[in-house]
Amino acid sequence: MVKVSPLSHRRAVATMVLAATLWSMAGVVTRQLEAARGFEVTFWRSAFNALALVPLLMWLRGPRALAATLRTGGPALWLSGVCWCVMYTAFMLALTLTTVANVLVTMALAPLFTALAARFALGHRLAARTWVAIALAGAGIGWMYGGDVAGSEPRHLFGVAVALAVPVAAAVNWTLLQALTRRPSSTDAVGSAGTAAEATQPPAPDLLPAVFIGAVLSAALTLPLAWPLAASARDVSWLALLGVFQLAIPCLMAVVAARALTAPEASLLALLEVLLGVLWAWLGAGEAPSAAVIGGGSLVVGALVLNEALALRKG
Repeated sequence: MVKVSPLSHRRAVATMVLAATLWSMAGVVTRQLEAARGFEVTFWRSAFNALALVPLLMWLRGPRALAATLRTGGPALWLSGVCWCVMYTAFMLALTLTTVANVLVTMALAPLFTALAARFALGHRLAARTWVAIALAGAGIGWMYGGDVAGSEPRHLFGVAVALAVPVAAAVNWTLLQALTRRPSSTDAVGSAGTAAEATQPPAPDLLPAVFIGAVLSAALTLPLAWPLAASARDVSWLALLGVFQLAIPCLMAVVAARALTAPEASLLALLEVLLGVLWAWLGAGEAPSAAVIGGGSLVVGALVLNEALALRKG
């Protein structure tokens, strides 16, 4: 078992940026697939995610502690697992129904949904800088992709509706993680400096295994819809890469980082996935960005840099 110490704000930001960078390679990698499509892509990616998470979680938590958490984690653990399942599945399903641009611009709603959820569920008073950053980032991604949303066919509109499940589930998950940071973790003892109130609170469940629960649920739900499987050996190799390095590792990193970040802040940093996804498609698939992508992307980066610079200055 490896002790995962709480991160400082700076390290949490860096961890979240790295997680978003790993998430962002999904688009360019799926362009390399030969035969796998739709639900099969989701199945293989989620299945390899689950397989990779087993040794990772056993290394981080130990076999006994991991089994105990899965048995006794309670509603919070399973709610987080369902959120991960929805995000894994809806993202890939939406890509089969509409364009990548439509899916990404829908995902840009995540910081707004998260801020509103944190405000109403947790009573957070959000800093003005966070609201400004959310507005600028949303406007930037809208600038990048807004033209693809207007005048869409019914199939594309349905795809956008499916994609909407991603920011909704992300908002619930980030807010849940934020709520649990108020309580001592079940993997940490309450230190002598803790208050009496903290000592008497039930420990927060360890939510790292929720990433595994989401992967198993996603794979189980999509396998019947993906059958018969048609992926080539090359496709399976690419999807294994996605399952391990685009899902398993960065999702664990995001859960750890979220304990040291506010929910809206974590959601804003996750938006780097959208921006970097465009860059990788340009470098790896020859899709040169338009002037709108460059302008909107600059606005997104500016919003994130401004928000984090002010947070670090005050912290």
